[in-house]
Amino acid sequence: MRHIVLILMILCGFISCKQNEQNNTSNSIIPDSLGLETEKFRPRFHFTPKAQWMNDPNGLVYANSSYHLFYQYYPDSTVWGPMHWGHAISKDLLHWKHRPVALAPDSLGYIFSGSAVIDKQNTSGLGKNAMIAIFTYHDPEKEADGAVDYQTQGIAYSHDDGETWAKYDHNPVIKNPGISDFRDPKVFWNAETSSWQMALVAKDHVEFYNSKDLKNWDKLSDFYFPDDPPLGVWECPDLFKMNVEGSDEERWVLIVSHGGNSAPNGGSGTRYFVGDFDGKKFVTDQKSSQWIDYGTDNYAGVTYNNTPNNKRLFIGWMSNWEYAQSTPTIRWRSAMTLPRELKLIKKEDSYYVKSQLIDDFKSILIPVSTDDIVGERPYDFKFKDLQTSFISFEAEIRDSLHIQFSNSKLENLRITYQKANGILTVDRRNSGLVDFNDKYEAMSFQRMSVGKTDYLSFQIVLDASSIELFINNGDYVLTNQIFPSEPFTDLKINNDATLSNFEIKQVKKVLD
Repeated sequence: MRHIVLILMILCGFISCKQNEQNNTSNSIIPDSLGLETEKFRPRFHFTPKAQWMNDPNGLVYANSSYHLFYQYYPDSTVWGPMHWGHAISKDLLHWKHRPVALAPDSLGYIFSGSAVIDKQNTSGLGKNAMIAIFTYHDPEKEADGAVDYQTQGIAYSHDDGETWAKYDHNPVIKNPGISDFRDPKVFWNAETSSWQMALVAKDHVEFYNSKDLKNWDKLSDFYFPDDPPLGVWECPDLFKMNVEGSDEERWVLIVSHGGNSAPNGGSGTRYFVGDFDGKKFVTDQKSSQWIDYGTDNYAGVTYNNTPNNKRLFIGWMSNWEYAQSTPTIRWRSAMTLPRELKLIKKEDSYYVKSQLIDDFKSILIPVSTDDIVGERPYDFKFKDLQTSFISFEAEIRDSLHIQFSNSKLENLRITYQKANGILTVDRRNSGLVDFNDKYEAMSFQRMSVGKTDYLSFQIVLDASSIELFINNGDYVLTNQIFPSEPFTDLKINNDATLSNFEIKQVKKVLD
């Protein structure tokens, strides 16, 4: 799902691909500490395609004891092109098995973003317990001819857990009403209305639809928000109900992503609204934007349908449209964030969505021997596997907190908190390769307000080319791509802050 002109994207992508080949020919394949070879910058435990281009997570659904991850995929290049749905499955959201491409373009167009459901009662007539994919068709020929109705909604179905698919004979199931950006259907079963319901973006707002059979859809309402200035095209909506932690109260959460330069620290990002949905219309008392993640590299995230215990599990695309096509990788491009469990909390009269690492993440952590730590732990030490580690601690802060990751080339990533203004910053300007794209470099000093406090807790996850920072158990989250020319091995924290419950563990390599 992109509104960028295709010809320009392909041209820019070709140029950036050639530049990346030149930049990464040297030392592109490196052995890790376990003796396994992997491409430089390829994550050890974040999902990536084996090769070529990937963006938005699609069709997140749980079925027959497996989590399914579909995603926007172009199998012929490491830059964006005619979109397919890639496919992977997992028992725990961490160990993934790649599966064949699920959906490919046809005469109606490319296969853009969407969702998947399990039709347990055969409401569609396509088979009991069929997996139904609902997606956007994007017709590039219509777009090139200047038409506005080049995006429509289609469905496909599978009877073998997503291994093979048949497209519905009478697609599209929702025609375009004359809107140039009309896409990204997120469908769910609403038990309160005994019907399927859909959130669909239409340029600068969300539209809601209703269906009894997944084939025939009726529009219900629109949701606008008075942004000033406007945040541009809306993308990848998601709508779901959540319990407020520690109470019996229930509220609805609407997630929307925005491209362009709309996110708090630049580029694309994902925000949310907390409100009420009566089966027809979504309303909120929220006066300003709230963001799922304040980093520059968490976009188009959506949640799983049909999860055990009704958990609200979220995965985002770990990149940013401002520089996604020129990141310095060779065989593959883009990763997903670690899966996160969303929870709804209330502070005074306001509601917030927090993001926590899933419980199973603990299962891939390896204890670190004291023999592997050189120096004064936790304030100033060296650890050879720092680049693929999990670090957690609480900090009592006198005036400020300074965290620095670095390597022998004096490249560094800095995290700083100033109690006087309550601002936490992440500085990746000297973190390694930063000049592969001007916009990446321009967005490399980031700010997040966490409030004035004496205490903060930190969870930091480092993988080969990313850092995910969770503050106060996920109340605030900041995700970034980083590209150090050699792994970070040194960690330094100012010793006038008092640290407690410090823990560092290596993370297993779980991807093939």
